[in-house]
Amino acid sequence: METRECEESSKTGAEAEPAADEELANAILARQFHPSLIGPETWEGYMFSDLEIRIKESTDLYGAVLWPSATVLCHFLETNRDKYNLMDKNVIELGAGTGLVSIVSSLLGAKVTSTDLPDVLGNLQYNVTCNTKGRCKYTPLVTKLVWGPEVEPKFPQRTHYFDYVLAADVVYAHPYLDQLLDTFSHLCQADTQILWTMRFRLDPENSFVDRFRERFLVEELYDLPSLSIKLYRAWRRDKKTKDQEEATV
Repeated sequence: METRECEESSKTGAEAEPAADEELANAILARQFHPSLIGPETWEGYMFSDLEIRIKESTDLYGAVLWPSATVLCHFLETNRDKYNLMDKNVIELGAGTGLVSIVSSLLGAKVTSTDLPDVLGNLQYNVTCNTKGRCKYTPLVTKLVWGPEVEPKFPQRTHYFDYVLAADVVYAHPYLDQLLDTFSHLCQADTQILWTMRFRLDPENSFVDRFRERFLVEELYDLPSLSIKLYRAWRRDKKTKDQEEATV
């Protein structure tokens, strides 16, 4: 009788975990909203606390579309602001796209550097300015960054330190995965933490995670199967805080 009860209890727990993940995914998606009337500009909305963030999109560019991975990372930053406190922290976002993660980080009090390729900077700057002006402690910086060799001269380690490196949906079928990995490595210094959301699609981008683990210690914070998205926290293998050591035990 006890064995059957234990089996039923274990089964109930296993069923509860996917249900909790589904509930979390629905809560994240509920933050997004769309205009009630169609206007001349395509945009999506995101609710941060009681603030309405409006994100202008450009559907002809991958980097100018609001992807679900960004909303997952934003939800995490907002709901875990006590443990991952961005107030007065130096934060850089890679592949910022429409700028939602940079905007939310700025609203949480961070000193934000928002980066992407030149062809999306205009839309990125527009969104960041419109949604942070008069709302944030620090004015976010929007700047061009090409992954790879350009990172060292633009952000030399002797003068630039970031507490957090943020990235949402930067891994997909593009030919610059090696450069992205090198960029993560350069920007992640002694006590830097990487918070990175990834939507799993097909190889070779999925195998990027294995290569990433060769350079960094990694903790999985979210696994949302209904969205095919995971959220990782990572830090340099040669530098671990006591809290980070415990997380990998």
